[in-house]
Amino acid sequence: MLANFLIGLREGLEASLVVGILIAYLIKIGRRDVLRRIWFGVGLAALLSLAIGALLTFGAYGLSFQAQELIGGSLSIIATAFVTWMIFWMLRTARNLSGHLRQDVDKHLSGAGWGLVLVAFLAVGREGIETALFIWAAVQATGSTTFPLLGAALGILAALVLGYFIYRGIVRINLTKFFTYTGLFLIVVAAGVLAYGVHDLQEAGALPGLHSLAFDVSNVIPPDSWYGTLLRGTVNFTPATTWLQAIAWLLYVIPVLAVFLVSTRRHAQNLKRQTPAATPLSTEGAR
Repeated sequence: MLANFLIGLREGLEASLVVGILIAYLIKIGRRDVLRRIWFGVGLAALLSLAIGALLTFGAYGLSFQAQELIGGSLSIIATAFVTWMIFWMLRTARNLSGHLRQDVDKHLSGAGWGLVLVAFLAVGREGIETALFIWAAVQATGSTTFPLLGAALGILAALVLGYFIYRGIVRINLTKFFTYTGLFLIVVAAGVLAYGVHDLQEAGALPGLHSLAFDVSNVIPPDSWYGTLLRGTVNFTPATTWLQAIAWLLYVIPVLAVFLVSTRRHAQNLKRQTPAATPLSTEGAR
């Protein structure tokens, strides 16, 4: 539940900041008349995310066990790739996000401004698709539907409230630290989703080594115990892990974590060298 809460919080906050920047810029340049275009694009992105979530949830019904495991394993690996890309994308572009969005608005502001629908749809839709895919993978990994969905919903709700407070200037947070710390945790979560995807592919017969276990601590950490459920729900830990799962987990988490830490340090050093400026994600000017 915690992992899904953080996914919902992080993705929801990114989307909220994007929408806040778009609205603030349009208000600042006196184009309130096209604000509906932004909300229309946001609505379309939300519908697309829900549709993808429904397709992932109900689309595999009626298929054989092998086909379901094959699809589930493949989508878990895709979800890992999406989240990894999202973590590094935000780290790389957060400082210039406001400038990029304003350029997109200027390009699509001619006439009635219908191009803004596409701007909002693409900006918010990316977050929604990533959220739907990763939460679905988490639901499959934990074997539970209620808690992952509840955690994600609470995270998105908290993100909307926090995003509004930031937009109004009521709350100020260090977004760099927020995305850094959540990025570190999500790398570990993504590694667990990847390992689960590998296990699904092993059960489907697409990968070997299903019965070759690296370790089995089921006696110490029973899968149905509260702490076993907690570990599975946060970092997708399985007491009985195959060698291929363990290798995939290590081959992912070690290099990705190393690159993330190096990139974070380099980013911090670059910020120190630059002249202090207003936060790039600020929505100042809308009030």
